[in-house]
Formats: sequence, C-alpha cells, structure tokens
Amino acid sequence: MSVWQLDFFRRPLRNEEGEVLWELLGCDRAFEFRLQGWCPQSQANSDWIVEQLKSLDRPLPDSLATFRPESLSLIREAAKKLGIQAVATRRTETLKRWLLQRAELYQQLPGYTADAYQPLAVPRPAPIPVSEQLWGDRWRFATLPVAELDSFAAHPMRVRSLPRELHPLELGLASTASLPGLVIDGGRQSLQLAQWLETVTPVSVNYIPGAPDGLILEAGLADRWVLATFDDAEVQAAARLYHQRQQETKGLHFLVIQPDDSGRTYTGLWLLQPA
Repeated sequence: MSVWQLDFFRRPLRNEEGEVLWELLGCDRAFEFRLQGWCPQSQANSDWIVEQLKSLDRPLPDSLATFRPESLSLIREAAKKLGIQAVATRRTETLKRWLLQRAELYQQLPGYTADAYQPLAVPRPAPIPVSEQLWGDRWRFATLPVAELDSFAAHPMRVRSLPRELHPLELGLASTASLPGLVIDGGRQSLQLAQWLETVTPVSVNYIPGAPDGLILEAGLADRWVLATFDDAEVQAAARLYHQRQQETKGLHFLVIQPDDSGRTYTGLWLLQPA
C-alpha cells in the first residue's frame, strides 16, 4: 500500500498582503517523492489540498498519513473527496525530518515574522487516568529476547500490532538484545482492555518520575493516559531500569495484555516506540 506523509499548517511567514501563509508538505517514506506548496490562510481548506494533489503528474497514493491534530480534519476531508484513506499517526519520521530542515529555511524567506515556531509541536493535554472498568488485576515490567519476538507474536491473540518498521531487525537491534516491556494481567477485563487499546492506538508507555512516579501511555496523535502511579521504592527502581533499557533499544518496547499470569494465553501485543 502506498502512503504519502502530509502536513498542512501555518508557518511563521506572511505574504505581501500581510496574510499568514500555510504550507502543504508531502513526501513518501523513502523521500523519493516530495510535494510543496504555499497557501494564504483565507484559502486554507480541503478543496485547496485536493486541487494541489490532483495537479500532480503521478498516481495518488492509497492513503495520506498526518501527525498534526490541527490539520487532521482538513486532510481527512481532502482524502474523502479524492477517494483515498487518511491515517492519523505520529509515525511520519521522514516528513518530520523535512519539517525540521525547512524551519531554518523560513528565516531566510521574505515575509518571515520571527514568531515562535516549533515545527513538530502539537497540543499535549494533561494525562487522563484509565477507567477502573478497563484496568486489569495487576501489572509488571518484563523483558523479551529479540530472538523470541516472532515466535511469541505467533501465539493466538485477539489483538496484535507489530508495525514492520518497528521490528527490531529493521531498527538494527541485535538478536541477542532484550526488549523491555509492560505486562498487564487483565483478568475479566483483559479483552475489553485490549479492545480499548486498539481503539486509542498506543504509541509508547513512558516512565515519568514525580510525586508519585507514574507510567504514561502516549496514544493517538496527542492523547495521554495514566496507566499506573506508584511510590514504592522497589517499583521505582524497576521503572528506572525499564527506562534505561528503552534507551538501549532505541526506545523500542512492548505491551502485553493477558487474562492471567499463567503464561499460556495472551489477549494483545503491541510493539511501541516514542514518536
């Protein structure tokens, strides 16, 4: 399936009439295809996006991927009018690298406003506790040898998310490495919890030190959920080790939901990495 990564948002630039400029940037993952166009804010709508994409001398992709919540609705509308899909995902690494490069270019262009500009910034709401109706019986940190990932993932499961680009070998991790992760024994809520996670699209589970310490689930484009809080010294030490191991695996980690701690049946598995 062909995918273009797309961003459509205002930049720290104004045209000769003093109107804020929006920029459309698009590329494929390999950065072999690139699309760029300027649009005054008064014309920034889905029809303008459609016009730009239709004018290209190449077939349209199967889907448009975007990471920015503020422009998601416009890109969804444009995709619908074009008869293709729109995908909301933080994993648009090629596009994000390009945005960081272009941020320096804007300072050299006519109409630069010098307004504060962070090319990858998105709204970050305060994390919300996961509903007690979804939460399982207990949770714990764990590790999984990279060499055993594929065989583990082959177990029957109701929910499974293993993006090809997040496979350890794609990231250059050795087969002898161990992935850190979180295991939740969901009990009677196991399937319900896994289905909810599938809906919110997990991105990463991060350890956040504080008073108390906590585990924060990053999900969707900007959603944040409190999975657990703790002030036990032993758990805090395990959390710090979990965080350290993430640094050693390029941020790659896993989340497993299972009905109990028997190790015989599993409900869901996600490979995760901050994005």
